[in-house]
Amino acid sequence: MIYEIVILAMIAAFLGMRLYSVLGRRAEHEEEPIPTRFDKGKQTPPPTAAPARRQNPPLPRPAGVVPAVERGVQEIAAADRYFDLTAFLEGAKGAYAMVLEAFWTGDRETLKELCDDDVYAGFDAAIAAREEAGETLDNRLIRIEDATIHSASLDGRRARIAVKFISDVAAVTRDSEGNVIAGSLDDAIESRDVWTFSRMVDSPDPDWLLDETDEG
Repeated sequence: MIYEIVILAMIAAFLGMRLYSVLGRRAEHEEEPIPTRFDKGKQTPPPTAAPARRQNPPLPRPAGVVPAVERGVQEIAAADRYFDLTAFLEGAKGAYAMVLEAFWTGDRETLKELCDDDVYAGFDAAIAAREEAGETLDNRLIRIEDATIHSASLDGRRARIAVKFISDVAAVTRDSEGNVIAGSLDDAIESRDVWTFSRMVDSPDPDWLLDETDEG
């Protein structure tokens, strides 16, 4: 009996020492000072500022458009979801070459397809005067140096875009016998023209008509 009491006393003493060890360490840890934002040298580093949101760079302005006419182009694009500026400029350059060639050769049928009535009437009158004089044109479009949007507007449902063309043209006028009376095919001259094309934006016909010509 005495032996069992001694054993229990030893176990209790051992557990008491373990409990004190654990509680004592916890108390020492809890007494450590907690750093505050005002303790110099112990301040926790401030949170890293979030990187500034990078703004998307402005979209490059389409080739052939200057700021003064950009609004008109945007209005046309908003009214006609199929409008594509790059395709329009390529088409305008093609039309420019076709109209010049048709005028020089007196091809009235092609001119009638590509021009509105007023512009066609002007070309037709010039061709008629040339035919009456017995003269022919032996002109060549050497190259189109540049084609840029000169103006753009949307009037109701009618879109109008003026394109400034800078080109090199070799021009020769011959008489009824084929003799050169003006110009030379050896020397190309610079030509500057502003041609305006128009189209109803709700028309199923995608083609633009030349409705005004002017020198640039």
